[in-house]
Amino acid sequence: MTGWAWWLPFIWGVLIATAVFLYVVMDGFDLGIGILFPVLRGKHDRDVAVNTVAPVWDGNETWLVLGGGGLLAVFPLAYAIVLPALYMPLTIMLLGLVFRGVAFEMRFRAESPRQQRFWDRSFSWGSIAATLAQGIALGAFVQGIRVEGRSYAGGWWDWLTPFSVLTAGALIVGYGLLGSCWLMWKTEGDLHRRAAGYARGFAIATLVAIAAVSATMPFLQPEFAARWFRFPHLLIGAPVPILVVVIAVAFFRALAADTGRGGLADARPFLLALGLFLLSYLGLGISMYPMIVPPALDLWEAAAPPSSQAFLLVGAAVLIPVILGYTGYVYWLFRAKVTPDSGYH
Repeated sequence: MTGWAWWLPFIWGVLIATAVFLYVVMDGFDLGIGILFPVLRGKHDRDVAVNTVAPVWDGNETWLVLGGGGLLAVFPLAYAIVLPALYMPLTIMLLGLVFRGVAFEMRFRAESPRQQRFWDRSFSWGSIAATLAQGIALGAFVQGIRVEGRSYAGGWWDWLTPFSVLTAGALIVGYGLLGSCWLMWKTEGDLHRRAAGYARGFAIATLVAIAAVSATMPFLQPEFAARWFRFPHLLIGAPVPILVVVIAVAFFRALAADTGRGGLADARPFLLALGLFLLSYLGLGISMYPMIVPPALDLWEAAAPPSSQAFLLVGAAVLIPVILGYTGYVYWLFRAKVTPDSGYH
């Protein structure tokens, strides 16, 4: 396979992987807000926390639609295999997202303290359920999907394993870290200080989870071990754990230097937390490339005809810059800190 016939699946693989990553980090911090809800003090702090994400949270999920739609259109064989393997966690994820979306709006319309508590708990439970389901789906996908011919050959419960439970827990603490750092950036006063404390605890838990997942992955597939422990592949992967240590040190220094006075100093922990997610994602990509359904199919085996890929790429070349431009404008427009007197609702 040469020319465009080779490059098109690679380009689409990069685009879909990028869309999934943008969804994880952008929807991750507002799911993290829901994960933090049980430890936030009363209606006042919860209103402020929700108002920090209210202008942007709908747009964040655009990347999930783009990633899923791209997989269906460009890699239909992979879509047809992955979906049956992950029906249950993906269904729970979507129900959790819908449930939290309803609660997000209804909590501002509650007419009694009892209703308020119900919608607050619904928002938190929906966020936790969606996050756990995403983590389980990720773990089940990475550990491998049984395929015979062109069909899924596994069982109904193949998605539930010790590794998928580990990745679910890792995503919970990771999203909690993003949510805490987002609150540090977007709030002030007592809530800002407590968010910094939450961020420190979640950062330690996230680093432990990264280490646990990284130590387990080479034993899941022989190809994973080869990427990390055999020359020359290890030259590509070796910088990743080193950079994780560097960013972790910078993160804790940024927390120690936090003043809560606004500006780049308040944003630095959030940006460094994104760096940890990016390095973890790159490590996953190094382990899996070029597989799109591990260990059975690579990008080229699962791809649609080149003419279909090229046609869709033209549309993506128009659509993706529009999404990026709109998203950037919204984040810039609502860049200021959120106070109790200046909320979205």
